[in-house]
Amino acid sequence: MNSPLLSTPASHWQTRVARAFSRAAPRYDALASAQRDIGEALWQTLPKSAQQVLDLGCGTGYWTQRLASHYPNATITGLDLAPGMLAHAQAQYGDAIRWQQGDAAALPLDDASVDLVFSNLAIQWCPDIGAVMQELARVLVPGGQARITTLLPGTLSEVATAWQRPEALLQTPDASTVQRAIQQSGLRLTQHTRAQRRFFYSDMNAVMASIKGVGAQVARPNARLTRQALATAQVRYESLRTPQGLPVSYHCLTLQLESAR
Repeated sequence: MNSPLLSTPASHWQTRVARAFSRAAPRYDALASAQRDIGEALWQTLPKSAQQVLDLGCGTGYWTQRLASHYPNATITGLDLAPGMLAHAQAQYGDAIRWQQGDAAALPLDDASVDLVFSNLAIQWCPDIGAVMQELARVLVPGGQARITTLLPGTLSEVATAWQRPEALLQTPDASTVQRAIQQSGLRLTQHTRAQRRFFYSDMNAVMASIKGVGAQVARPNARLTRQALATAQVRYESLRTPQGLPVSYHCLTLQLESAR
């Protein structure tokens, strides 16, 4: 059994993330309740109109399809690093949406070609947040807007505690690093909020299914767990149980950005 959420060499990071999310595509929608809940709050911040819309890190296309319905006269692009996610999205929602494989830090889009970027819990997987913000600044039209949620340090802290591995935490930039990247890109930060969201699961199997099932497991090569290690982790996690169940914390940063050009 691969140990969950372990760090991996940067040179292979994108490939492993793409593979993890491609593998997760068939069961992602059934297990992404936390991601959907967080995305609903972001959805409420959308502008009234848009013509060229990018869903950055579109995954299985859930939000992309909603964007297409919300902006029926717009051109909608769903972009993701994982080909398996894109294949699942295209099979489910068809070709009216443009499905594009690509990296958020090197967008395969023209300069000033997008007036709205929507991105729910995707850019935390990008090792270079500065490059992501530079690319957003490049592809947004003058006055174009971005609505983004990302994760902050401390996310999945209960999982790290259970496994007694600090490296099990997602390696995400802190809020000040994100804000500095925004400032250096030339984008204007018009609003931001930080919030801790806790979700609850019946047992550790459900916790791990929710994480692995949405692709959030990039394992260290040849990492193995014994049954004893698994049993010990379960005991540690049970010590965190609340009346609502076993907690999983997401530390979220919500951003509203605008092109300053």
